[in-house]
Amino acid sequence: QVQLVESGGGLVQAGGSLLLSCAASGRTVSTYAMGWFRQAPGKEREFVAAITWRGGGTRYADSVKGRFTISRDNAKNTMYLQMNSLKPEDTAVYYCGTTSSWGAVVTGPYDYWGQGTQVTVSS
Repeated sequence: QVQLVESGGGLVQAGGSLLLSCAASGRTVSTYAMGWFRQAPGKEREFVAAITWRGGGTRYADSVKGRFTISRDNAKNTMYLQMNSLKPEDTAVYYCGTTSSWGAVVTGPYDYWGQGTQVTVSS
């Protein structure tokens, strides 16, 4: 079992920044990659960004390239998402998850999910 806890969400004005964190605990040894997804009201959950747990390879959705940066701190078992130049359309609940396959980072399946953290961007 792996437990994931997201934090760092909140209310920010358009153009502002937020730093999301995802702390992992438990049996993380089988984790190959971690990812961030988001779900806005009435919409399906969508891929945001992913990172390999060891090598640091990354992938981003086109909608966030150049604005969001994903990173991880292996010593702290924590993944981050630095979000800059936020737009109202970034408003959503952001979830982190773990997967055992890089090929699954965009479409899944993911093995574990956190409970989510709300990000609201006002115009």
